[in-house]
Amino acid sequence: MIYLDNAATTQMDAKVIDYMHELMHNHYGNPSSIHAYGRQAKVLVENARTKISSLLNVFPAEIFFTSGGTEGINTIINGVLCKPEITKVITSPIEHSAMLNSIKHYSKLYDVELCMLAIDDKGNINLKELATELENHDGKSLVSLMHANNEIGTLLSIKKVGEICKKSNALFLSDTVQTIGKFKNDFSAGYPDFAIGSAHKFHGPKGIGFIYINGNTKVDPIFIGTQERNMRAGTENIFSIAAMAKAMEIAYENMNLVTKKYAELKSYLLEKIKSEIGDIAYNGDIDGLPNLINIAIPKTSSNEMLLMKFDIAGVMVSGGSACSSGALKDSHVIEALGKADKYRAIRIAFSKYTTTEEIDKFIDVLKKSI
Repeated sequence: MIYLDNAATTQMDAKVIDYMHELMHNHYGNPSSIHAYGRQAKVLVENARTKISSLLNVFPAEIFFTSGGTEGINTIINGVLCKPEITKVITSPIEHSAMLNSIKHYSKLYDVELCMLAIDDKGNINLKELATELENHDGKSLVSLMHANNEIGTLLSIKKVGEICKKSNALFLSDTVQTIGKFKNDFSAGYPDFAIGSAHKFHGPKGIGFIYINGNTKVDPIFIGTQERNMRAGTENIFSIAAMAKAMEIAYENMNLVTKKYAELKSYLLEKIKSEIGDIAYNGDIDGLPNLINIAIPKTSSNEMLLMKFDIAGVMVSGGSACSSGALKDSHVIEALGKADKYRAIRIAFSKYTTTEEIDKFIDVLKKSI
């Protein structure tokens, strides 16, 4: 079996599994307990918080642990839009469906104006339009724009958007789920105000993530309780929290080598497509997210079951977000690009474990399927 769907989730690193296994054998205290076992568990949690914060160049108190990306999104969107001073939220039509659904729900709940920015044919937003929307709004706004699109790989300049938001005193949330562990994100400049990480995107365990909340901002919690400095109720998942920090540390240590490998794999794939398939269109920016390419295949009756053909051949790819992979409809991202009527999308996403031999197999199946 060949796995090329690493934007959906990644294989856990063996070192992370071993580390998590050791913790499960030797640390089972409740971090809220005052005895020795509880204190040991608390140390695990706080060491993980310190490690993650140091990698992002922020304060430990600005990192809060969650169950993953979706909880983080809901926590931030609800916790910001419930504030009466926030009267407008600005986003784009190609954000992750979890983000779009949350924004639509909470903007309606709190009667907040919703603005969708236009995108170009590669998924880039118009920064001048963003600036104009902020300048023409009397109240305070929340801007929610993802760092890298999970389906087409198009990248956003956090620096440019952050500077625009600061000029208009707007809050800036960036969904960084796809870039944590792939880029050395540094949030010390003061933007974004909020960011999101999910461990299973960088070879850590599923069901654990974190949110970054700039210390100068206040967000109301969804789950009321004393843990996570009153931001998130429930006994901490100490094993997953520690394993997430370990996975992120490994990702940072190996980032230069892995990034180089991604570039080689992407170049190899593009050359194989050119030489063995011919002229093919792409969705998004092929120079965007380093480990992702989204191919646009013209729709015909013979390739209607394209993804299933790959699955039967033992090659795992996708047509879009894993969160909507079971839906019998086109990706909302491809629809926003205006390509859904004519093209089928195939998303290929590498990991540090991907080989050129696996790409060869993908090319072989693609040739037989289109």
